[in-house]
Amino acid sequence: MAEHDAWSGEERYLPMVIFSLVKNSYKNIASSKEHGRCPIQASLITETMDQPNVAPTKYAIRAQYTSKTITVYQAYSPAIANAALSAGKFVAPFKRVRMTWIKPSFLWMAYRCGWATKKDQERVLAIEITREGFEWALAHACLSHPTPRLYADHAAWEHRKNESSVRVQWDPERDFEFRPLEYRSLQVGLKEEAVDRYVDEWTVGIRDVTWLMQEIGQLVREGKIEEARRKMPVEEVYVLPTDVATVVGAD
Repeated sequence: MAEHDAWSGEERYLPMVIFSLVKNSYKNIASSKEHGRCPIQASLITETMDQPNVAPTKYAIRAQYTSKTITVYQAYSPAIANAALSAGKFVAPFKRVRMTWIKPSFLWMAYRCGWATKKDQERVLAIEITREGFEWALAHACLSHPTPRLYADHAAWEHRKNESSVRVQWDPERDFEFRPLEYRSLQVGLKEEAVDRYVDEWTVGIRDVTWLMQEIGQLVREGKIEEARRKMPVEEVYVLPTDVATVVGAD
């Protein structure tokens, strides 16, 4: 049985994963008829935020995803957003020659664009891309800064950076008032081959979620945090293949 998708007006299945703290890690309890999925509404709370019995893993991807796709966010000017929505993919005035950053976290996107109020970030798009493409990007990524736990030395990091068309960085996740949290949120930068694949191969659909970003932002400004939380998209821990997790330093 499917429920109505509050974002697109369509019926769709989204992943439902319940997390409990077991030996300082998440226990992933999935329920569904197919691929561990069951129907949920996009207006439910973010599972890992402000839950008293859950300690978020520091380096973990939290996202909205299905068995085949993952949703990432980007904020653009109206001109770029309108063209992308009309074409169903990124077209001019979007420029492939620039690195473009995708963000699985809705709240980190909110922090970056100021609830869709910053110049040239007034429109927020939810881009559904293939999990295969997303994991290809991470498998070919280089961290934005040298990290001793991932690279033998600075030269090793430089070599990886020069060969890679993908950058990743782990920034502090934010709460509704944009205060930094102790766990991290992944940002993925794409250029050259990676941005071409993103535009031409990985993108499955693009939705305008500016209205949702603005609505939640207004509730936060009014001090209605619990009401804002109830409107948040559900984001679950996205478990990467072990080899890919190693590349980006995920837990």
